Amino acid sequence: MADRNRRMRLVTALPPLLLLAACHGGANEAAGAKGAGATNYAGIGEGETLRFTGTEPFWGGRVTGGALTYETPEKPEGIAIAVRRLAGNNGLAFSGTVDGGAFDMAVSEAPCSDGMSDRTYPFTVTLQFAGETRHGCGWTDARKFTGPESP
Repeated sequence: MADRNRRMRLVTALPPLLLLAACHGGANEAAGAKGAGATNYAGIGEGETLRFTGTEPFWGGRVTGGALTYETPEKPEGIAIAVRRLAGNNGLAFSGTVDGGAFDMAVSEAPCSDGMSDRTYPFTVTLQFAGETRHGCGWTDARKFTGPESP
């Protein structure tokens, strides 16, 4: 139980940590400092579309620039969310609001499995929305998943 509580605290702290890293990295660049860890993550270009998916419950969507669409079985057409993109040292964060509540998504470069197919995705996604933390995977056209197209 202690291990599960520690993991939950880490997952809960991830988006704010990415936000802090994004601010810290930008401050270093603005000041002209270039040292280890001073550059912001560039593994997903600002013009690229990041697609993401998760299971139990099923959810997914895509984000390009400041426009994110979040889809669920209850809302297959998706919810359009205006987000801010923040690049940290080891990943990205997207932050917006839905009906006055926070929507925060952290994306890090790490192999990911959806647990239901034979796919391996290049990005791990952690979403905090509507009082829940959800875990999923992501990919772009430049960095696709490996495995079957139609699992």
